[in-house]
Amino acid sequence: MVIAEISIFPLGTGSPGVSEYVAAAVRELEASGLECTLGPMGTTVEAASPEEVYAAVARAQAAVFELGVGRAYTVIKMDERRDVEERSAEAMVRSVRERP
Repeated sequence: MVIAEISIFPLGTGSPGVSEYVAAAVRELEASGLECTLGPMGTTVEAASPEEVYAAVARAQAAVFELGVGRAYTVIKMDERRDVEERSAEAMVRSVRERP
């Protein structure tokens, strides 16, 4: 199971506001069929394999480039566990919250 946080930053837009580009990227991540949770600084994606994450990120980057930017900076933080059958981002948060 893989949980990744993805942030794509379009460069050279001429404006400090980038929500149009972020929205396009998020639409592609969500269209991938993976579980996605939009956050203020990135989107959390849950997948069965890293390859699924990479494919979704490639489509999200393409969507940003289609809006006319010449450069995009992408950050992927990924946690892959092979010692458990199934887990979710929600379960990870719950595990921390339940600690004294």
